[in-house]
Amino acid sequence: MGVSEHSAVAGVSAQWPARLWVVRHGQSAGNVARDVAESNGATLIDLEHRDADVPLSALGERQAEALGAWMAGLPEHERPTLILSSTYVRARQTAAAVARALGQPTDAVSVDERLREKEFGVLDRYTTAGILATFPELAEQRKLVGKFYFRPPGGESWCDVIFRLRSIVGDLQRNHVGARVLIVGHQVIVNCFRYLIERMDEATILAIDREGDVPNCGVTEYAAATDGQSLQLVRTKFVPPELADEPVTTESDRPAGAR
Repeated sequence: MGVSEHSAVAGVSAQWPARLWVVRHGQSAGNVARDVAESNGATLIDLEHRDADVPLSALGERQAEALGAWMAGLPEHERPTLILSSTYVRARQTAAAVARALGQPTDAVSVDERLREKEFGVLDRYTTAGILATFPELAEQRKLVGKFYFRPPGGESWCDVIFRLRSIVGDLQRNHVGARVLIVGHQVIVNCFRYLIERMDEATILAIDREGDVPNCGVTEYAAATDGQSLQLVRTKFVPPELADEPVTTESDRPAGAR
């Protein structure tokens, strides 16, 4: 499963990591709770924890272990040398599972708040029906300006997420040239990295987003070009074969109806 593209990534003259993987975390308890709430027509998603503390589901733990087994099965010279993770529990658990599979200490995972989930502000925990019923004016504003620019009160737009990820890209180019870097984040994080690295515009990334959600533990992979000054997209939404015995889940990351 997944798309192999091998397409050149345009960019300014800069050095890059030799290999870059951007991965969505395994299925979370929040993914499950949101599906239940939406199917029941509820206005709120029933979560025991704040979004940052929502853990992996039992299936998500198995997905993370399978992702780690796939990466551990790569030739040693192709395995990640650095793991970066969102601060959110579900991403940290996924990154830790990969680190264990690679024989790396879990405290070697570099946790970075810039990789956190998109913040939803006042819309946090509301289902789509709940937003329409409780915040009709915000639903109308989002429809008017579009999801790329819409920023709910107290939350972030896609542009806000892209802004904080630009400094991560700069760090990769300055500090991790030639390294093999794994980033574990969230669905919007994966898409926004694609927007930056592949120098997309709003229409292109939103078209990709409409094609479907990024699978849990789905892999987007880049390889440095021969001169090291650009990245090539190797594959995206790739589900490692080690996940073949587990259900492929694509529930939206969001703890709110409008992402």
